[in-house]
Amino acid sequence: MSSITPLVRPNIAALAPYSTARDEYDGPIGVFLDANESPYGSGYNRYPDPHQAALKARIGGLKGIPTENLFLGNGSDEAIDLVFRIFCVPGQDNAVIIAPSYGMYGVAAATNDVAVHPVRLEADFSLDTEKLLGACNAQTKLVFLCSPNNPSGNAFPRAQLLEICDRFRGVVVVDEAYADFSGQGSLVPEALVRENLVVLQTLSKAHAMAGLRIGMAIASTEIIRLMSRVKYPYNLSRAAMEQALLLLDHRIDEEVVTLVRERERLAAALPAFPFIRQVFPSDANFLLVRVDDADALYAWLLDQGIIVRNRSHVPGCESCLRMTVGLPAENDALLNALENYPI
Repeated sequence: MSSITPLVRPNIAALAPYSTARDEYDGPIGVFLDANESPYGSGYNRYPDPHQAALKARIGGLKGIPTENLFLGNGSDEAIDLVFRIFCVPGQDNAVIIAPSYGMYGVAAATNDVAVHPVRLEADFSLDTEKLLGACNAQTKLVFLCSPNNPSGNAFPRAQLLEICDRFRGVVVVDEAYADFSGQGSLVPEALVRENLVVLQTLSKAHAMAGLRIGMAIASTEIIRLMSRVKYPYNLSRAAMEQALLLLDHRIDEEVVTLVRERERLAAALPAFPFIRQVFPSDANFLLVRVDDADALYAWLLDQGIIVRNRSHVPGCESCLRMTVGLPAENDALLNALENYPI
């Protein structure tokens, strides 16, 4: 028996997944009269592949991941929701999250009636391992760690993340949405051999497919089987999968290099402005910037046609704006607007 098995909700362990019409045959079919679809060809009148075989094979090949270790969902948010549904008994179990971090962990927990124990990061956004593990109790099933973290931008040391996996008796979810921009590397190889590690990635950021809503989870075959059992049958549309297959032909290496270079250019230029107090180190495609008056600067930039994210009301991010790294011309526009800010 896997070490994960006792962590699974009993009703999920016993769940018989919905069997789609497309699960009941294998081979070429000429006349489809099984799924109550329209027979009129629109290009999308047939249901999509519920197992996403072609897209999984493509992504698995690009990332060196066996398809049995790969789950594809409607954004990473679907995978986040699923781990709560699989492992946490509503009203009984809890999860530990870091703060500040991605807000959907808390939203998914609340939706599933799961308590969260937030652990505040240090002033420099580093993570205290003992504080994190000390927040766990016998009912803690999940720990969520976003690395590189959103909104702080920093990646946590690989050794620290693996130590938490070794010492925590539940499931550790490491969200690597921004890992393509980091020099820290990925924990994907570890997720293939560690039963209690789930790594989340996405096509939304470096692959420029946010509008397609395709996220992924990489984990043990048992966890992937559970996620596939609980997900909605046709959770990715045919249009999204077809477009993703086309866009995956595009190499992103040069674009990532450009964005990292632009990130460093902005990080070097921003401290020269007298109203900017601190630019936090970043391993992501954005910078967290502490300023004198976040609300006023946010409003000024908006008037100049530039929208950033005001994070000043998030505990730990007081007086902070989060600035996404854009194209060189867009970053120039940001710097020019800051030059004209009336202080």
